[in-house]
Amino acid sequence: MAFKSVTPPVHGAPVTMKGGVLQVPDNPILPFIEGDGTGPDIWRASQRVLDAAVEIAYGGKKKIAWMEVYAGEKAFHTFGEWLPDDTVEAFKTYLVGIKGPLTTPIGGGIRSLNVALRQLLDLYVCLRPVKYFKGVPSPVKAPEKVDMVIFRENTEDIYAGIEWKAYSPEVKRVLDFLIKEMGVKKIRFPESSGIGIKPVSEEGSKRLCRAAIQYALKNHRKSVNFTHKGNIMKFTEGAFKDWGYEVGAKEFRAETVTIRESWILGNKEATPSLSDEENARMIEPGLDMFAPDKKAEIIQEVADTLKLWPSHGDGKWKSKLMLKDTIADITLQQTLTRADEFDVIATLNLNGDYLSDALAAQVGGIGIAPGGNINYVTGHAIFEATHGTAPKYANLDKVNPGSVILSGEMMFRHLGWIEAADLLVKGIESSIAAHTVTYDFARLMKHEGHKDVKELKCSEFGDAIISHMKK
Repeated sequence: MAFKSVTPPVHGAPVTMKGGVLQVPDNPILPFIEGDGTGPDIWRASQRVLDAAVEIAYGGKKKIAWMEVYAGEKAFHTFGEWLPDDTVEAFKTYLVGIKGPLTTPIGGGIRSLNVALRQLLDLYVCLRPVKYFKGVPSPVKAPEKVDMVIFRENTEDIYAGIEWKAYSPEVKRVLDFLIKEMGVKKIRFPESSGIGIKPVSEEGSKRLCRAAIQYALKNHRKSVNFTHKGNIMKFTEGAFKDWGYEVGAKEFRAETVTIRESWILGNKEATPSLSDEENARMIEPGLDMFAPDKKAEIIQEVADTLKLWPSHGDGKWKSKLMLKDTIADITLQQTLTRADEFDVIATLNLNGDYLSDALAAQVGGIGIAPGGNINYVTGHAIFEATHGTAPKYANLDKVNPGSVILSGEMMFRHLGWIEAADLLVKGIESSIAAHTVTYDFARLMKHEGHKDVKELKCSEFGDAIISHMKK
């Protein structure tokens, strides 16, 4: 690949995809964007930690060939563009890379560089693991119960950016179509409304849910929860939930059980003589008040579920991956009050945005929350800091580099470099346990009464992690 403004490292080889499996050389070329604001400080510390993990884990047999590419303010000041073509091409060519936080341009153009990269590379999964590290200050009583992985659909929903400004000629045309041709009567103040479109497709929903189920099975997780607001948005959010269940039933039938199927099978196991209608009444207590066709539908659901008896009956379903769903608003409540009941969560874009940040707050804040944007079909993946640029702290060597380092840990697992990934977790856990942390954690630890806290600079925290990895 010929690049205009960047030069690939000489001593490196590309990551490739063959037969649906990543082919990772010992010296992979990995593009990186250092990021804006605090990005350069964070990246300097993080790169040293990532390189050290690889060196310690593999004794020099593996080494990353880093390739800097540009986006955000540095790109704009250097090339006059917020997102140069070379940057997109580098991620396309070398498949896997990592980035720091980026500024969103103001005043037109690309509305979000992060969203642009996801859409241009069709990185349809936003993967956000949320797990508590012992010793991290938390505002909740039992943060150790939080161990979830969020699969957030990354390319659709309102983040598609299809909207028209209030009072504009374009929005008037959209409103005329909706009101006059489609007969829409529910827009309360059409004269002053902006209008947005929320696309949710069968293909986009199914590939996201498929990836979540595959991940859960591969990593021996206990459940996948389809989180949605389908009680209000029946044909978008509700359809997402239905398509998720359909993927589970058609593509992973032998490995999965839905929560309703578990009730039906459990009822039959407890009372073998139970009729289908009696079973239906147990899972739907209001069955006798249903319309006749709806009642017949529930009874048929019971009959169909009991056909699974050879593979799922007699308690076999208890070892299967549980598929269930919850409404988005109650999910936000129950991940606080019943965190240990959630495992892998598959959800649409906006729900995932809210949920991942809310969960991050329970385990120490977004400063150490990692993220990855992945296309499991093509192998393309960009791992990233999930926090903002925090420009007031730029060049102060102050902020926590944990988000980028743990995103690197995710990247190593994606590449199959498990030993290096495990070392990163060990290094961060040990640094936190020793109360040698950056100012954000130090402030909270001192507030909790710890007197042995040592506040470190960003670079010093990187040194501490490396020291603990070597032990």
